[in-house]
Amino acid sequence: MINVSDLGIKFRIEKRRRSRAFTFLFERSHNRQRPTDEFWALRHVSFTVKRGETVGIIGRNGSGKSTLLRVIAGIYPPDEGKVSVGGEVSTLFSLGTGFNAELSGRDNIYLNGIMMGLTKEQIDGISDAIIEFAELGDFLDMPVRTYSSGMRLRLGFAIAIHCDKDIVLIDEIMGAGDAAFRQKAEAEMNRIIGERTVILVSHAMGTIERFATRVIWLNRGVVAAMGEPKEVIEQYLAESKVKKRPPEEH
Repeated sequence: MINVSDLGIKFRIEKRRRSRAFTFLFERSHNRQRPTDEFWALRHVSFTVKRGETVGIIGRNGSGKSTLLRVIAGIYPPDEGKVSVGGEVSTLFSLGTGFNAELSGRDNIYLNGIMMGLTKEQIDGISDAIIEFAELGDFLDMPVRTYSSGMRLRLGFAIAIHCDKDIVLIDEIMGAGDAAFRQKAEAEMNRIIGERTVILVSHAMGTIERFATRVIWLNRGVVAAMGEPKEVIEQYLAESKVKKRPPEEH
């Protein structure tokens, strides 16, 4: 379903520009090209995800987790290696990604559905389920810019989970929102486990352990460990010098 082979992604980072006064006084040139550094967000990453498997991705901030999801989604092209994806992808990344803030929630359901390759008739068939899950009430026909972060979260999750794509990519969303939303989100995850291929990024180790059949630990852009969830999580926590797991709300 998903095959990642020797993947490498690099970014070019411009160094901070000095003030014009400093440049004039000490470098005596206003036309000097701004220097850049290369940063490898991912390097030599390889793994395969089977159809129906749920894989958790863990690691510290800046380890390349979100970048990896965006490569699989086709947002970033690889600088090295190859990524092949056998199936249609539904994504749920940061809050409000893909929303038009001036359009209503209802309009954004159709906009996002079309962006995911659905026809109007297909969206018509799932819109009631999306609306029921999102629980937007009177805000459904108001501009998304008027929504709270929790409302955007519910709408984004509802669209991603009901679009019935082969592959679902979820980035740091399962641990967000209030307790009622998390219960609904976990119920939906339980519904699709085994039916769809899921890659889940989260800092909530309990969430990863509940849903993932396998875990990949990224450390500074490389695979530090891969395997059974409990074992990999314990390795990660030990390396991170976490003596006790942080409490998670249920």
